[in-house]
Amino acid sequence: MKKAVLFFSILLSTASAFAQTWSLDKGHSKIAFTVTHHMISEVDGYFRKFDAKMTATKDDFSDAVFEMTAETASINTENERRDNDLKGENFFDAANKPTMSFKSTSFKKVSNGKYKMDGDLTIKGITKPVTLAVTMVGPEPNPNNKKPAVGIKAVGTINRKDFGLGASMPSALVSEEVELKATGELQKN
Repeated sequence: MKKAVLFFSILLSTASAFAQTWSLDKGHSKIAFTVTHHMISEVDGYFRKFDAKMTATKDDFSDAVFEMTAETASINTENERRDNDLKGENFFDAANKPTMSFKSTSFKKVSNGKYKMDGDLTIKGITKPVTLAVTMVGPEPNPNNKKPAVGIKAVGTINRKDFGLGASMPSALVSEEVELKATGELQKN
């Protein structure tokens, strides 16, 4: 029995040793969203403070796992009054729920450079599954340091009310559908 436990421990640690971690280049990345206002125009916003990483053991990224966190108080829509409303209890409740997060559960190739990513998005302590369409470019060597890097764009939609965001806000004022868009560069560690 001890030999079997030792064998599996070595096997697990060996597999972990081959995992590749890719870190986010924050200067070339953004986590953003778009909502429709008064059913006639769009309002964009983004989070100033966030981080993300990708781990994978396979060169084709078929087992990639993406993780992202963002500080809800760092929300920015270029309108201070609206940003303060969004940080409040009716929306992100940044004082009590300071972070939102995403962790992928699957990453499947659809075609060359196109992937479907499923994962769990957590906002205000509410976790829901989401699906994102991903475009990935690379890996290519970073011209500055020659380390492998990939470019990624992930897009999808959520219903804000599923996460308790502006539950009392009428849809005619702010759409329930929120478009998500994350773009960035990840560099192999």
